[in-house]
Amino acid sequence: MSYGAGIEASRLERDLFLKEHYASPLPEGDQEAFVGIDYFPIDAAWRVQVTLDRMEPSRIDIPSTSGMDSPYTTVGNAQLTIGGSTYVLVVLDDGDGDVFVPFRDGTCGDESYAGGRYVRVESEDDGRSFLDFNEAHNPWCVYDDEFVCPLPPASNWIAESIQAGERMYQPG
Repeated sequence: MSYGAGIEASRLERDLFLKEHYASPLPEGDQEAFVGIDYFPIDAAWRVQVTLDRMEPSRIDIPSTSGMDSPYTTVGNAQLTIGGSTYVLVVLDDGDGDVFVPFRDGTCGDESYAGGRYVRVESEDDGRSFLDFNEAHNPWCVYDDEFVCPLPPASNWIAESIQAGERMYQPG
């Protein structure tokens, strides 16, 4: 399967989950009318190699959509360069064995959710790590404000516009 076909398949799977799964964050009435998420076009250039510096897990307070800080576990930092600027982003444990980066970028508040998006850290068998922004997704609180979601810490704010992944959700 080609890279683009793999991303398309992943997007279709996410849309199906949101529309039909009992654990979907969409309120029941919105699930019935849901026709899919609006995505930025797939661009392989947004699969960015990062230098992943793992550290002993430690608790940090992350701002959340509730207005209060929530405790999370940080497992390291991901260093990457975008548009000539270098960023060192905090990497969090999602509690299910995966790690992710909450981030804000130049599209936030206009083309994507103002609070930011999330992207999973992909680690290859050869030791390389990537952030594939084509897979960047909205937090559950975008779909239902009863969810409390972590917001990106200031160190995870990227000045450039990352036109990849999910755009802002607009209920049908």
